[in-house]
Amino acid sequence: MKHQHLLAVLALASGLAVAAEPPVGFVKTVSGDASLTFAGQSVKAEVGTPVQAGAVLRTGARSSLGVTFRDETVMSFGPDTELTVSEYLYAPGQGQLKMHGKLARGSLNYVSGVIAKLRPDAVAIETPSGTLGIRGTHLLIKVEE
Repeated sequence: MKHQHLLAVLALASGLAVAAEPPVGFVKTVSGDASLTFAGQSVKAEVGTPVQAGAVLRTGARSSLGVTFRDETVMSFGPDTELTVSEYLYAPGQGQLKMHGKLARGSLNYVSGVIAKLRPDAVAIETPSGTLGIRGTHLLIKVEE
């Protein structure tokens, strides 16, 4: 019985640790049908919804979504878009800077923030046909099926 109780406490504590991770950004605009999926749970995107590293962002037909990240990077998603925020590290004082996303389909308008300005090689967007290294401040990516 003590062993089961200890496992329950450890499971609860580890769940709280995952939930306590600070968001990497927030939804700033939504039009139409958009959602975020994180840790197996999908929620409707609304202004102010936190975005976690590992989240999958999706928009439906005739929909759009805008996200601002902690380093002031702005990503705007067009209709029928899916992007996974694979990695995000923003601790400039410790030299930890990284943003990596996977654009599976759709369109993405990207405006770089502090990470790309301080360390351009730390930002990459992967697509089904290749990986884009971000060296500029503004770009548009479209992945067709």
